Amino acid sequence: MKFSSLRLLTVTVVSFAIVTSCAKKEAPAAKKESGGPIAVTATKVHMREIQRIVDSVGTLFPFDEAIISAEIDGRVDKVSFDLGDAVKEGQILVHIGDEEQRYLLLQNEAQLRSAMERLGLRNEKDRVADITTTPDMRRAQADLFDAEQRYKRVRNLADQGIGSQQDLDQAKSRFDAAQAALDATSNQTRNLIQEVERFRAIVDLQRKKLRDTTVKAPFGGSVKERQVTAGQYVRANTPLLVLVKTDPIRLRMEVPERMAPWVKVGQVAQISLEAYADRKFEGKIWRISPTVDQSKRTFIVEALITNSNGQLKPGSYARTRIPTEKVDKALLVPTRAVNYILGSNKSYVIKNGVVEAREVKLGDRFEQEVEILEGVEEGEEVATSQLPRMDNGVKVSIAPPPAAAPKKSAKAE
Repeated sequence: MKFSSLRLLTVTVVSFAIVTSCAKKEAPAAKKESGGPIAVTATKVHMREIQRIVDSVGTLFPFDEAIISAEIDGRVDKVSFDLGDAVKEGQILVHIGDEEQRYLLLQNEAQLRSAMERLGLRNEKDRVADITTTPDMRRAQADLFDAEQRYKRVRNLADQGIGSQQDLDQAKSRFDAAQAALDATSNQTRNLIQEVERFRAIVDLQRKKLRDTTVKAPFGGSVKERQVTAGQYVRANTPLLVLVKTDPIRLRMEVPERMAPWVKVGQVAQISLEAYADRKFEGKIWRISPTVDQSKRTFIVEALITNSNGQLKPGSYARTRIPTEKVDKALLVPTRAVNYILGSNKSYVIKNGVVEAREVKLGDRFEQEVEILEGVEEGEEVATSQLPRMDNGVKVSIAPPPAAAPKKSAKAE
């Protein structure tokens, strides 16, 4: 037992010595890793002229959209188009039964013809130029003339003592009655002319109602929604179809108010959509809102995009770049020289091998560079690598930029 205990103690001492020896050998290696400057790449802040570009996001809208509704009551007997169908302007979309409307039109036309015949008119477009030329007026005028001539003859005889007073009184009464009849006929004729105009209006309205049984497309487009079926009884103002025109298509976007002087009608807009990541579309600015949204401090701009093949769909989300005529001088650094950390953007200026972390204010972004509005000066050197390890006082060494890869020969081997 004593020999076993002694052997166990010896093994323990040897194991402790081995562990202590390994720890002493590893310590200098860790110290070596933590010391020395960090190798980084760097570039100088430079200034150059840039063309201002308005970047925005927007939504596609149809050029026109209309809810096509019934204008009369009736039963639908035909629906010619359905969801997604292309429609040309003037094509028949829906037809409503017109039998009742045709009967009403025949009745109204008969009333109009009857009134026109009393005025001596034959064509619907004819008008009474002179009221005295109408049949009733000519008859009343003839009766008045006959009564007047008779009255004059009887009065002449009475003046000579040949005619009786009774005959003179009768002739005078007949003359007065003919005059009154002429006045009455004149009033009746004027009323009849108004009646004819009223019948004309009724006929025109009834003809419109008959035309309204055929619902036509007000513009060329596509059916967005069908809301009626054949056999359905509809009332006036009942929605039948929703029609949209998508060529051209509108892009409506919001632009910050500070960029108002940069955006003008006619400028080209470069558009990209998630559905067509490998394609770019072009449109032209054609509408600019005259007011600014006070809550967002933005204003609405609309661009028109050709969409003859119907690829672009209303409601889609789109990104837009509008190159402007405004050119400014700007401080630029590579995008990789800016580090976003704890809610702020930072760049790391290198002076005499020591890092100075600075908070920077960014402006516009370009393909591989970003504009710096505040925080650094032209000519200062900023780190472009190892940014997560940068902080105030960190020592660095600037490594030369990597050599460009040699170009392959164009000759075949």
